[in-house]
Amino acid sequence: MAGLRTVGAIALTLLVLALLGADVTHMVAGSMAAMVATFAIREKQRRAQAITLLLGLPVALSAMSLGALLNTRVVEGDLFFLALIFAAVYSRRFGDRGTALGLIGFQIYFVSLFVSASGSTLPGLCGTLAIAFVCSAAVRFGLVAESPERILTRLRAAFRARLAQLVAAQIDLLDAGPDRVEKALEELRQHTARLHETAMMIQGRLADGTSDSATASLVQRRIADAEIAAERLGVLLLTARSAERADTLTLHLPNAPVPAPGNRLRAQDDTTATLRRDLAALRLLVARPVADERGTAVAHVRNRLLGYRDEENLPRTSAAVQDVFRGIGEAARSVLGLRMALDGPQDESDDTPSTTRSREELDAEDVAVAAADESAAEGDDRTGLERPTTRAAVQVAVGSALAIVGGEFLSSQRWYWAVLTCWVVFLNTASTGEILVKGYRRLLGTVFGVVAGVLLAGLVGNHTWTAFALVLLFIFAMFFTAPLSYALMSFFVTAMLGLLYTLLNTYSAEVLVLRIEETALGAACGVIAAALILPVHTDRRTDELLATVLSRLGDVTGAAVEQLSGGPALDLLDKARDLDTALDDLRASIQPLTHPITPLRARRQTARYLVALLETCAYHARSLAATAELLPHSKTVAADPRLKRAGRRIAHNIAVLVAHVEDQQDAGEVETGASLASMLEPDGPDGPRHDRVTGRVLRHLQRLDEGVVGLARPLGVPVSTPDRKTSPRAASL
Repeated sequence: MAGLRTVGAIALTLLVLALLGADVTHMVAGSMAAMVATFAIREKQRRAQAITLLLGLPVALSAMSLGALLNTRVVEGDLFFLALIFAAVYSRRFGDRGTALGLIGFQIYFVSLFVSASGSTLPGLCGTLAIAFVCSAAVRFGLVAESPERILTRLRAAFRARLAQLVAAQIDLLDAGPDRVEKALEELRQHTARLHETAMMIQGRLADGTSDSATASLVQRRIADAEIAAERLGVLLLTARSAERADTLTLHLPNAPVPAPGNRLRAQDDTTATLRRDLAALRLLVARPVADERGTAVAHVRNRLLGYRDEENLPRTSAAVQDVFRGIGEAARSVLGLRMALDGPQDESDDTPSTTRSREELDAEDVAVAAADESAAEGDDRTGLERPTTRAAVQVAVGSALAIVGGEFLSSQRWYWAVLTCWVVFLNTASTGEILVKGYRRLLGTVFGVVAGVLLAGLVGNHTWTAFALVLLFIFAMFFTAPLSYALMSFFVTAMLGLLYTLLNTYSAEVLVLRIEETALGAACGVIAAALILPVHTDRRTDELLATVLSRLGDVTGAAVEQLSGGPALDLLDKARDLDTALDDLRASIQPLTHPITPLRARRQTARYLVALLETCAYHARSLAATAELLPHSKTVAADPRLKRAGRRIAHNIAVLVAHVEDQQDAGEVETGASLASMLEPDGPDGPRHDRVTGRVLRHLQRLDEGVVGLARPLGVPVSTPDRKTSPRAASL
């Protein structure tokens, strides 16, 4: 949608300028201005977008005017450019609007350099800017209109599609032979990660895309239920295929070894055929919109799958395979809840007793989902050079100064390409390692883009509108590939610039080779500035984010155990999503450590293993949070005060890990010992027994405890093992 909106704004600008008889220079300037005016604005609400766009026009006019006036004054122009760069980066501290206005100011000044603006051409260029901004507004609010509600509607459809793809991957895993099981398992990992990514995107749009906080909480709850149920079904299916219980870590660790095969599922067995049929039915139930349902076929499928939640409906087979059927029943229940939350009340005339019970449970949970008060955003209490925006502004200014000096030696006319690269490599990066990787990717994309630009310039020749059509195509491709590959995006940017040079009659092979040299220079200047000026080393950045992830893991787990023990109700799913957000930030920050060019192979494997362990712990924490939120209205889960005993050890171990990561003295040791189930043994012959605590809660707690202890080894934290005996009952659990 961002690509369509940007291409639409550029196309409309070109059409208006063509009708007014503008020359190619003004068309190029208008195209670039329309692109900046469209992609720079990131607010979610339409009113906020309109205000930013309105404020952006005077900023753009000022930047173009100053660029034209300072074009012939080298020293003054360079000093102003550095001041503008500092201000543009520093303005990020003021949120999306500050970021957008800073980006518009910088990019339009760059446009003035690109088209060699001067005092005589300034009136025409200012008129072109006004036309570009008006066309951008017309496309944004008219031709390619967007709203938070529409975006959330598409994301809901995307979640259903991802969920159906995950179930399809689970069917492939069921059918995979010994030679295909590794590939099937890798596809299962990919679809599990993509489903989680879509759930996080929905989480980011709920506040703006729903009518009230109660609706947002309900949708959030149902999305979380469906994600947890789908991931649990994958683990159960992998266990049924294997000779022993599968570890959840297998679904999160790339290239994890495949569990040893078992003989509980045979290809031609009737139970396997039934399981395959029911997984296909679950996929149909997920993918089929309520509006497309006709007759009673879908209701029959739904009732059959929900029936597996009752023990008497399970097939006579091994316990592990029965768990898969139970998992299908729970997944069908989550899909029913998802449909009720997204599509409203549904026909209940064909409900069976099992379906009626599931609806009653969901209705009871709806009562339990209280509208959560919006928690105040955590403010950044850092000041001065410790503030990230200030530090980045200083780094970019120093790097740009180096790029200006070096760029002048390469070319007195196109030195600004080095400055642009230095600016770009600092966008959305927070450490020296991230800047190094981004600079490498930009250089790689630029090299291949130059080759493509040479070929295209020769083919296009003097065909102006053909060149503009290719520019529009490349701009769309630039936006479409940006989330997938920065190198690929840089390729399309460079190929597009080759076409723009052709339009301006300044194209030559030497110009595009100079583009590579300036890009390499700008990337090098950015890395030097990041490494020497107020550096934020990758290790430091990673440690900060790791401590945040562990702290939020402790918050979610502690709050869930407290509520499962009979404590007050809390907004657990919001805490769980905060954990997921912190984990996503950590995953992005370790890319320099896991990148293929990283020479330290052992360190790369350790980083991947650490993130996979954290993802596993986050899954079990989410599951505990979702279960705890069922209290006190659930008919299947009851509070048990003894769970506090199990929670204490997990809380202690997480606190030790956080203290160790933060380099605190006397951080202590991670404790291991008897299983958590043994810690919940009856307090006496008449004490409460385990039937008050579901086996699922105990399993999630046990897996979480094992995951937290597993984190100690890659982090270098000492582990103590008290001499405790595990009771037979606990061992069986």
